[in-house]
Amino acid sequence: MQPQQPYQAPVPPPPPVPPAAQARSRGPLVTALLVGLLVGGGAVGAAWALTGGTSGAGGTSAADDARGACDALAGFDESKYTAEGDEGLIALNRWTGAVTLSAAAAMGDSSYQPLADALQRASDRHMQVFEFDDRAKKDLATAREICADL
Repeated sequence: MQPQQPYQAPVPPPPPVPPAAQARSRGPLVTALLVGLLVGGGAVGAAWALTGGTSGAGGTSAADDARGACDALAGFDESKYTAEGDEGLIALNRWTGAVTLSAAAAMGDSSYQPLADALQRASDRHMQVFEFDDRAKKDLATAREICADL
């Protein structure tokens, strides 16, 4: 006869795996994208209206676009970007106008690319952190220096 093995308690089953974290709602992201598209489209429309609706080929030059970007940037106060009401909307439209017109200027004449790059970097940074932090303000200062030299 073989010796009897000591009693061993059964091993409890592993704890249940928690359900996967619920996926975040994509509603805010979709809303932000739609707002961005509307604002961008509005800025392009505003730029078109302000320049008399002429095309770059026959009317507005890259220099005009760069001056328009600089004029919009000169009137832009980043501290008012999040203000309520008309004050915030004015800042928003001036900002998007400056970025859009600088891109148009650079497309028409590569000598305006540094202006477009500085404003695009500031815009990209703003989209990352949702504020005009020190990095974004540094690029705004660079763009303002370029504008002062135009």
